[in-house]
Amino acid sequence: MSESNKKAVLLEAGLVVDGSGGPSWPGDVLLQGDRIVALGEGLRERLPDGLALADVEVVDCRAKVIAPGFIDAHTHDDAIVLRDPLCLPKVSQGITTVMTGNCGISLAPYRTPQSLPPLTLLGADSFKHATMAEYRAAVDAIQPALNVAALVGHTTLRFAAMEALDRPASADELARMEALLDGCMADGAHGMSSGLFYEEAFAAPAEEVTALARVVSRHGGVYATHLRSEMQQIIEALHEAGDCAFEAGVPLVISHHKCAGPANWGRTKETLPLIESLAQRQKIAMDVYPYVAGSTVLREDLVDGVIDVLLTWSDPHPEMTGRLISDIAHEWGVSEQDACLRLKPGGACYFQMQEEDVERVISHPLTMIGSDGLPHDRHPHPRLWGAFPRVFARYWRQRRLFTLEQAVHKMTGMTARNLRIADRGLLRAGTMADVVVFDPETIADTATYDKPHGVSLGVERVFVNGVLAYRGGEAEARVLARAGRMLTRGSAI
Repeated sequence: MSESNKKAVLLEAGLVVDGSGGPSWPGDVLLQGDRIVALGEGLRERLPDGLALADVEVVDCRAKVIAPGFIDAHTHDDAIVLRDPLCLPKVSQGITTVMTGNCGISLAPYRTPQSLPPLTLLGADSFKHATMAEYRAAVDAIQPALNVAALVGHTTLRFAAMEALDRPASADELARMEALLDGCMADGAHGMSSGLFYEEAFAAPAEEVTALARVVSRHGGVYATHLRSEMQQIIEALHEAGDCAFEAGVPLVISHHKCAGPANWGRTKETLPLIESLAQRQKIAMDVYPYVAGSTVLREDLVDGVIDVLLTWSDPHPEMTGRLISDIAHEWGVSEQDACLRLKPGGACYFQMQEEDVERVISHPLTMIGSDGLPHDRHPHPRLWGAFPRVFARYWRQRRLFTLEQAVHKMTGMTARNLRIADRGLLRAGTMADVVVFDPETIADTATYDKPHGVSLGVERVFVNGVLAYRGGEAEARVLARAGRMLTRGSAI
């Protein structure tokens, strides 16, 4: 740790956007140890007792925003925080906490036997943690550059408890899943996620999910779901998710809400009022990434010959990575679906959303920001490196869909509250010192679909648990320190 990181840090004369969604104000934020110890104006003249100005590093934040560290509500970073603990794609965006275990896929509680692991979103050789306690120990041992909070994947539970996934769980299998989930929740997991859209979980009936969600409810956690359908059957899928969560008595998070496929463009005019109606009877929130393309594994049913599909990786044909499947199909003289079959296993970006739908969702008061980046892809979706700065650059500064304070709230206080992340997400005296300083006029993404590995602009300083983890504007973007922690579920401030 550098000498400057051992000193108290006074972030002086910035625009304080505290994460609550309330008005910003000009002032100072004082960090000492791993906590925020004071906020106000002219703090250098009234330091806390026992702290001399000589013991304080003063950072001039004029024309800069001082905000809580951003919380990525939706990630697949379970394995990458262990493999590459510097986490540069995230820390360089101002992200200080990631929520892992989404879409039904978590590393724990599952140790890979000879069979294949759940999907390939987390890496084929990553499933080594039979309990959440084992995963926690691995994160604590490596100490990544940012904080990690975890959901337990429903699909992972199925792999751990069932021999065949093309059917509902038996009573004994369900009991086994409930016991595994109960242990994970007792070890501090924030909740459960499901990915009913995927083949490994599609056969699970609502009753199976509801039974598991009741376990989450007993522990005060949350339930996040990649809906069974985001296409033609999205209304039915929303009702299913809402009913499962309501019957279980657990808050619901709708993952990466979208209306996918040209036939469904514009249907956020239906889905958002339905979600608002559900919110009248139960706690509900959404996350979204600020792009018109999604990204997941290669699936023939998503390669429809209408939308563009960009290959992000392919085991049999890695040389095709980064190309459109339509161009590959033309080169091979086959249909796009036949090309997809030849390229599998692989992954792709699917340009399946309409910009107007993205804007309706991202500006909705129930929506928080999640990158949904896939860090193991050879040619990843640019959201991995640029989602959070893009919200500021495109949807606040350019489109003016919300205020600066609302944008920050969607990345901080709202997320901490919805996901049961304690002691973070707001700038308050006594809370953990996860803080980002950024230039509101220049913050922007640089990652593109052609060149997806791009460090964002305008993120000047990122503090994780009081330690300077990243400083922008240097000749080479790099993480300066690893001070992250594995977080346990708690009540948000």
